[in-house]
Amino acid sequence: MTRAPITGVILAGGGGRRMGGGEKGLMPLCGRPMAEHVRARLAGQVAAVRINANRCQARYRALGVPVDGDRHPGGLGPLAGLASALAHAATDRVLAVPCDAPLLPAVTAQRLAAALDAQGAEVAVARAHGRRQPVFTLMRRHVAGELEAALAAGERRVEGWLARHTVAEADFEDLAAGLANVNTPAELEAVAARLRQGAEPP
Repeated sequence: MTRAPITGVILAGGGGRRMGGGEKGLMPLCGRPMAEHVRARLAGQVAAVRINANRCQARYRALGVPVDGDRHPGGLGPLAGLASALAHAATDRVLAVPCDAPLLPAVTAQRLAAALDAQGAEVAVARAHGRRQPVFTLMRRHVAGELEAALAAGERRVEGWLARHTVAEADFEDLAAGLANVNTPAELEAVAARLRQGAEPP
């Protein structure tokens, strides 16, 4: 697959409370950190990959990609991660995906970019399980300034920020399993079983 002129950013800034408080992206999955599965699946789709992480940065750098922390202190959530992604990208489009989606579909960037272009939007988000999946987001870099302003004004919800923009929705209902987040040890084991069986989304 041709790599798109997009910077892909893996969001690993969360606390992983339901995983026992450990660093979720570094949880072992079939012998590799979970974030490494995401990195490998994302790398074939985009021009460059970065990781947004506020803890264990040296361990994330060992995955072979640049690592950036949030520009806004205080654990402000995924919006702060999106702001960091936009600030460090060298391309006009930035794709954010979470570190806990190790079955990331290989067509994620392609499908979101097609929706962005077809609808002339500023942001494209995946839609699966009958609702938006806003942490699978493709953004035009020019929204960075408005995102910084929204954070400064107290906005903390991704959906709240999206309401300020023209948003395209990309249909991922056929690949919904690939967008599933691993939030618990039981879910981690279920994904491991799928990987051992070779059951990965296209």
